[in-house]
Amino acid sequence: MKLLLLEDDDLLAESLAESLKDNGYLVDLAASLKAAKSLMATEHYELAILDVGLPDGSGLDLLAQWRRQKRDTPVLILTARDTWEDKVVGLETGADDYLTKPFHEAELMARLKALLRRQSGQLSQVITLNGVSLDEAGQRVCLEGETWRSLTATEFRLLRYLMLHPDRIHSKEQLLEQLYALDQDAAAPNLVEVYVARLRRYLGKSVIQTRRGQGYFFASH
Repeated sequence: MKLLLLEDDDLLAESLAESLKDNGYLVDLAASLKAAKSLMATEHYELAILDVGLPDGSGLDLLAQWRRQKRDTPVLILTARDTWEDKVVGLETGADDYLTKPFHEAELMARLKALLRRQSGQLSQVITLNGVSLDEAGQRVCLEGETWRSLTATEFRLLRYLMLHPDRIHSKEQLLEQLYALDQDAAAPNLVEVYVARLRRYLGKSVIQTRRGQGYFFASH
């Protein structure tokens, strides 16, 4: 699951990106409005984290532009501006949540998970579809009536993405975008096949299905 982080404080951005990666997210970093606009024009993000005060303008102006363009990407404002008036302006501009600096990492992660659950229609940290349960907190999976099995970080990211977008065909290229960030070395397309095969060994072949020449999808029933 890929996130966009717009933050011009290099140390904070790198630290936060590392924490997000430890929690199973991929992160593309942008330090300016221009960079964020460029990324949003070419990449698909499940959620964006925006600072307000940036070298080339306000993150709120960018947010307002996205909402005018009918972009429904969930947005969490992360800023040092902590008055109630600032929060009202941020939320009315189109932010889905507002968190002030300094912040506790656990609170940020909980807010992100809540936003993503709301976006996907899931109400719990355990996603259950077609007899498969995925525990986001523990990064583990189980079939109905069986014991939990731990997943590697890449297995977890792939399965979570498929389960949050069931019955939708995803090409290998689309799935690679969700597995590897832009700053990582290019990955071979057959890596998707490798990880799908691993998940099928755990879950069976009927859950993650192939559409020849198109891609893969998670069957919801």
